[in-house]
Amino acid sequence: MAKKARTTFQKIEKERARQQKQHDKAQRRLVVKTQRTSSRTRLEDELESDGIHPISHAVPDTLA
Repeated sequence: MAKKARTTFQKIEKERARQQKQHDKAQRRLVVKTQRTSSRTRLEDELESDGIHPISHAVPDTLA
């Protein structure tokens, strides 16, 4: 019977480790996502300060 308790404990520990890994991965993704948005905003600010507007321009109907 001791083996069953041990394997059950090992399964619980394995599941905890898996959940912790998922949590850590989600936190890393969140950090990267916020860094991307903040760096993108800084880039847009720099371009606008240089007089360049990063807005996509549509082709006029007369040329299309």
